[in-house]
Amino acid sequence: MNSPNQPLPTFDEVLLCTPQTTAEQVGLFLRRCLIPCSGGEKIYTMLYADELSYDVSCRAEELFQHLQRCNSTYRLIILCNCEREHSYIPSVFSQYKVHMIPQRPLAEIQRYLQHHYRVAQPSSSAASVFKDNMCVGIVSSKRAGVGK
Repeated sequence: MNSPNQPLPTFDEVLLCTPQTTAEQVGLFLRRCLIPCSGGEKIYTMLYADELSYDVSCRAEELFQHLQRCNSTYRLIILCNCEREHSYIPSVFSQYKVHMIPQRPLAEIQRYLQHHYRVAQPSSSAASVFKDNMCVGIVSSKRAGVGK
């Protein structure tokens, strides 16, 4: 948010982890992050890495240890739920842990995201479904199974 005109991360810079994330998916992501190439100064982010299975986490750590010897200039952020800080990945990387809380007010964060997710030229696109021609929207319900 310090550089409002910078684009948001692209699909290859973010890995959204779930218990179903495979070791292959994590391996591909870590290789993109840790193998030096002419990709520029990207910042790679693993979200919810604490949800990876134990086996996938172990393999990810092994690969990370192997690859990071070849590259000391990588940029990797691993975000985890503080309630699961004792799971494998947060424990392995605990020496680098930084507790974070949002530093900006919610309204400012929302304005920043609206700037990046608004469709410039409204047309007959799916963006017309969401408020203010946004190309992203969240649909939620307090009741399960209501078709959302």
